[in-house]
Amino acid sequence: MKTQTSTPKFSLSYFIASRISNAKKGSAFSALITNIAMGSIALGLATMIVSFMIFEGFQSEIREKIFSFTAHIQLTKFDASDSYQSAPISVERPFLKTLKAIPEIAHIQSFSQKPALLKTDIEIMGVLLKGISYDFDTVRFAKNIIAGSNITFNDSVSSNDLIISQKFAEKLQLKVNDTIIAYFFQEPPRFRKMNIKGIYETGLEDFDDKIGLVDNKLIQKLNNWNDTLTGGFEIFVKDFSTLSTGTSDKVLDILDYDMAMDTVTSQYGHLFDWFEMLNRNVIVFLAVILVVACFNVMSVLLILIMERTNMIGSLKAFGATNKLIKRIFFYHGLRIVLKGMGLGNGIALLLGFLQYRFKIIPLDPVNYYMNTVPIAWDWLTIIGLNLFLLVIIGLVLWIPMTIISRITPIKAIRFD
Repeated sequence: MKTQTSTPKFSLSYFIASRISNAKKGSAFSALITNIAMGSIALGLATMIVSFMIFEGFQSEIREKIFSFTAHIQLTKFDASDSYQSAPISVERPFLKTLKAIPEIAHIQSFSQKPALLKTDIEIMGVLLKGISYDFDTVRFAKNIIAGSNITFNDSVSSNDLIISQKFAEKLQLKVNDTIIAYFFQEPPRFRKMNIKGIYETGLEDFDDKIGLVDNKLIQKLNNWNDTLTGGFEIFVKDFSTLSTGTSDKVLDILDYDMAMDTVTSQYGHLFDWFEMLNRNVIVFLAVILVVACFNVMSVLLILIMERTNMIGSLKAFGATNKLIKRIFFYHGLRIVLKGMGLGNGIALLLGFLQYRFKIIPLDPVNYYMNTVPIAWDWLTIIGLNLFLLVIIGLVLWIPMTIISRITPIKAIRFD
């Protein structure tokens, strides 16, 4: 004897929902509000994705500019005086070997600092010279160079190459391969004839307005240091997110008593505070968009339920349960949401690609630290936004369906 299998509730409810969605007949009003709901979801999701791509792009661009000049952690010799002049530290200190053994650390480089005056026939400007060496991360810094090249290092003698910012070059009317006299504050006063090797631009006043790059051997020579002395060490970590969650504490624990540690988030706190402010604004903005999208979906589903009151009454008369009917309208609403989300993803990715490829929207670098709106392709964030929106709206879809339980078959069939 053959057993008769019953159609699963999921298949039946999904089948009816598909027929409702694909039905050509229906009121023009319901079709209009359905399209409006799809459009609001598409516009909301596209706005969310584009906002996060731009926000992540801003953070990534500015962080890279900061990290091209200074590392995540900076180690110097403790000095009570508030001076730009570096105090000497030996590169042979034992704690350096221990630092290199920390798995979270990616790279360590030496540096020194020395203030100077740059003088031409038309202008005099103060500059903070940062001495760099072979271990300097030139790959990060190369993105900032707009003319010339990096310093040429020599094992035996110090280089007189100098890299200055575009602001310095404009005010001092200098170009690559020009020469300039640098005067150093010390006893006795000293000066050097420097060669403009390169010109950089970051858009960040913290660097462009005061920092120039020179050979670390030059500062060692001016300070009468031997080759084993330097002004400090800069440490890059493998994952920036771990800086405040343990890596900085590990470094601090192994430092000598006369060492001082400073993190990039404290040195340039105003920039990272700006990130936090932008993050809060983006969250508030996205919350408003999400509320509007949810309200539109609820309104559309409620109208669709009211329009299908006769059908609901008929289904109940034939024995359909409230749970089955709710599933029908849930799947119907979910189809609208998914279509809107598909359209929203397409719009967002298209806009992102156009801006990323063609740099359509410019920015004022004085206010925004860059020339064009940046785009970051964080696929995990994009997928996360889609899942978040789908879950929230999926939960909201059940709210207007509570009215289905109150519909009685007799009144519903006679409803007009």
